[in-house]
Amino acid sequence: MTLDDAAPEPLDETPPALGVDALLDDPGTRIVVCCGSGGVGKTTTAAALGLRAAERGRKVVVLTIDPARRLAQSMGIDELDNTPRRVPDIKGEGELHAMMLDMKRTFDEIVEAHADGERAAAILNNPFYQSLSAGFAGTQEYMAMEKLGQLRSREEWDLIVVDTPPSRSALDFLDAPKRLGSFLDGRLIRVLMAPAKVGGRAGMKFLNAGMSMMTGALGKLLGGQLLRDVQTFVAAMDTMFGGFRTRADATYRLLQAPGTAFLVVAAPERDALREAAYFVERLAAEDMPLAGLVLNRVHTSGAAQLSARRALAAAENLSEAGIVDLGDGKADRGDTGSGSDSPARQAGSDDPVPAAGAAGTATEDQGSPAEGPSVDEITAGLLRLHAERMELLAREQHTRDRFAALHPEVAVTEVAALPGDVHDLDGLRTIGERLAASGAEEAAS
Repeated sequence: MTLDDAAPEPLDETPPALGVDALLDDPGTRIVVCCGSGGVGKTTTAAALGLRAAERGRKVVVLTIDPARRLAQSMGIDELDNTPRRVPDIKGEGELHAMMLDMKRTFDEIVEAHADGERAAAILNNPFYQSLSAGFAGTQEYMAMEKLGQLRSREEWDLIVVDTPPSRSALDFLDAPKRLGSFLDGRLIRVLMAPAKVGGRAGMKFLNAGMSMMTGALGKLLGGQLLRDVQTFVAAMDTMFGGFRTRADATYRLLQAPGTAFLVVAAPERDALREAAYFVERLAAEDMPLAGLVLNRVHTSGAAQLSARRALAAAENLSEAGIVDLGDGKADRGDTGSGSDSPARQAGSDDPVPAAGAAGTATEDQGSPAEGPSVDEITAGLLRLHAERMELLAREQHTRDRFAALHPEVAVTEVAALPGDVHDLDGLRTIGERLAASGAEEAAS
């Protein structure tokens, strides 16, 4: 049984359309967060949304956490860093800025902003801090939250588009404040903060006397120097821990506010849509405002009326030099003739009759039939390619219908696959047009 037979029946009701332009034009929309599993086009989608919003009159900044730097290349910028840079050649009255999160630099900025010069220097030069700020688990997600909070507080842009971190779960950044709070309130941190709380030599005496067994074990596990670096870091950061929690909680509430819109980005594949369903459910559980689903890289066909089954049957007939039945009767084979007199049948006989000008036959100007495939062979190959495309379309439709059955309330817009990657502003404009057009067509139908 082919996938044509296995394709699900159409749903009674199509999913609601996602009005991308209405979302971007609404002055009440201040933050758009693109989330989804890896490799589904979040960065490109975020950039296309930002560009479209800017060219429709808004002042936009796109924050990406993608280390591949594709965003900079597509926007014609040599390099993105932790400072928003204006994108040139924007059409319309709006502005577009773009930046890429520098996790360590963001952490350094927090330290410099919330500690005096001497204490800040002690923290920035601490070996444990340098390791923590460069790659400690969860630091990137937390710093993305911090940077979002910083951008929003500046009131310099009226729309912030966020491309979420490429982590195992694209919603890890939602957990970052909670994980940081658990870390700061954890037993290990309280132990390491004890000497600083007591102060000076008395503190060290207290630590050595009361917790020697624990610190001895930690010293063996971490190494004596590392343990001392951690203790020094914790002592220096003690007054800042509360600020981390306060800002993280404020940013978390900002993500729940009406001015924020989450867009789940997915490809029309089983694993990607399974992840998308998880994101939708998780956002609902966290009271995060979901705007809809962007179904990216959807395949289409200009000859969808020709099913995979019929295309394969026609290809088989051509391969066997049979008569192709494409409709109510025998299909017209054109100049190549039909039945037993066709060049295709003669090619398989002991004494083939050449047809002047026919592909794959010998003439004065052409070589032998072995020099290239015949018209029938080329046609059969194209029919098989079409059958593969139709089977792919059937699989994609099946996965879309399964998602819609699980979450019929989720608004959807589909973006047809492009023949190649996006490398410039024109490519981003095309993506933006497709993002908006799909929702508009569904709303009008």
